[in-house]
Amino acid sequence: LHAFQENLLFFYTPTQITNNEAPANKSFRVGGMVVTQSVKREPGGLQVEFLVTDTAKTIPVRFTGILPDLFREAQSVIARGRMVDGVFRAEEVLAKHDENYMPPEVAESLKQVHGEEPSE
Repeated sequence: LHAFQENLLFFYTPTQITNNEAPANKSFRVGGMVVTQSVKREPGGLQVEFLVTDTAKTIPVRFTGILPDLFREAQSVIARGRMVDGVFRAEEVLAKHDENYMPPEVAESLKQVHGEEPSE
C-alpha cells in the first residue's frame, strides 16, 4: 500500500495549482486547454513552452521532447511533471485523440470551474 501511494499521480487543474493545492515536490498531472497562440518553440531544438488553462486560471508549461502528433492549440491536453519556479516542467504530454474526445479529468475540471458542461 505504501508503494502504491508513493507512485500515485494526482490530477490538478490550473486553478488548483495557482491556489497552491498541488504538491510542491512531487510529480502530478495537470490538464486543461492549450491557450491559442501560446505555443513557443525553441528554433532547432526540442524545447517547447505553452500555456494551459481551465478558463479560470492559466499556468505556463515547459516540455523538452517530441509532442504528440495531435497536440494543438485550443485542444485539451494532460501533462505529467512538477512545478519548478512557477513553471510546470512536463516530463510527458498527452493530447486528445479526436475532435470529440476530452479527457474525463479535463471535462470534470472545466465543469467544476464553470458549473456546467464544457462546450466544444
